[in-house]
Amino acid sequence: MSDKIPTHDVTPDPVAHHTPQEAVTHEMYASRRHIYVREIKGVFQRLRRGSNWVLMLAFFLLPWVPWGDRPAIWFDLPGREFHIFSATFYPQEFMLLSWLLIICAFGLFFITVFAGRVWCGYTCPQSVWTFLFIWVEHRLEGSRNRRIKLDKQAMNADKLWRKGAKHAIWLAIALATGTTFVGYFTPIRELVVELPTLQAHGWSYFWVGFFLVFTYLNAGWLREQVCIYMCPYARFQSVMFDRDTLIVSYDEARGEPRGARKKSLSHAEAREAGHGDCIDCDLCVQVCPTGIDIRDGLQYECITCAACIDACDSVMDKMGYPRGLIRYTTENALEGKPTHILRPRLMGYLAALLVMIGLFAWTVGDRTPLSFDVERDRNRLFQTTAEGNISNSYAITVRNMDGEDHVYRLEASGLAGLTLDTDRIRVPASDSRQQVVTITAPADAIEQPSHAITLRLTAEQSPDISLEREARFLGDLRR
Repeated sequence: MSDKIPTHDVTPDPVAHHTPQEAVTHEMYASRRHIYVREIKGVFQRLRRGSNWVLMLAFFLLPWVPWGDRPAIWFDLPGREFHIFSATFYPQEFMLLSWLLIICAFGLFFITVFAGRVWCGYTCPQSVWTFLFIWVEHRLEGSRNRRIKLDKQAMNADKLWRKGAKHAIWLAIALATGTTFVGYFTPIRELVVELPTLQAHGWSYFWVGFFLVFTYLNAGWLREQVCIYMCPYARFQSVMFDRDTLIVSYDEARGEPRGARKKSLSHAEAREAGHGDCIDCDLCVQVCPTGIDIRDGLQYECITCAACIDACDSVMDKMGYPRGLIRYTTENALEGKPTHILRPRLMGYLAALLVMIGLFAWTVGDRTPLSFDVERDRNRLFQTTAEGNISNSYAITVRNMDGEDHVYRLEASGLAGLTLDTDRIRVPASDSRQQVVTITAPADAIEQPSHAITLRLTAEQSPDISLEREARFLGDLRR
């Protein structure tokens, strides 16, 4: 027990000799390494490009689709109306939007548990626009090696026009993106005429410029930095993975030991010589938009775009080796264990998602295109008429959320002998009206200071459009 534990000084030498006059600097952030993405063809890249073009065409064309006398999709903020094809929603139906966002969140959770980060690789707007900008770069500056060489050479006429044309097209795409986005809030047919003639609203110029700048920066310059450092999904998606999640993986048992070899060497001969299937060509790294090496294992930077799969498969085809060295698989499958597709967490997300979609669809389909509010006159509790009856005044606010004009019939119940001075309210389509209505009851019907009454509003042309509201009728028992 008396033995001493041996110790030695491990203080770093620079610290030991540091004096207050000496400056000690540390690099907090690593310098960004520019990623020259190599273009690759393959099954998954055709699928990704197809989905990208569909999403971009939908984004750019939908504001131009007419629906009657308005755009098919139009979020009219000044008018407080949100038109989506034949349906019109209003701010008081904000819960439907919240519900829709929750459905989207659960859909993302389900997809992530099932197939990892495929949302990022195939449908995320950041990825879609980044791949479009990279596609333009490939067309103007050439292949990966040509782009590296072009950036290293001094500025000349060829480099100037290629770089200038690239950035001009990037800015044109960013301008079209900003204009289209604003076109969802302002009719785009008028917007494209008013913008160049300086007749548009000041906020229109602000938001077009805002989205122009950020589209140009995010898709043209920041690119993978957005996915790696700015996107919160990259941080929390790892907690949703399990050993049965479908992810892009490198089969280390099959690929190692990696190394170059002659192309004439057959697969069997390479195995006998102790080679794995990976020839260490680094093509999987060159095609990755985030610049990672998938052979290092699962990394949160991977957006599951499968570019490395297509690149590796093309090399395997040239070498005469089986495909699938890099593939969509699970951790269990890589270890030779069975993969469980129908697992509790995945089925739980699916059940919750289907229930919410069903309830949302039923709510939207069953919604009544009518808003009806009742507010008592707070200045006078009640009045006594010349005949000795008791009357109460109410401010009735009616909003017609239908596409047609309506005349609504107002009825009151809950007390015997209730009469209304106004029982008809006319409201144009997508408009609102406020009217003061006086309701009178016989004095002998008042048995307590406050009675609950029911006001019912019904569209005369469409009796199925009807709403009820409760109110209080006050009276005086001293008589």
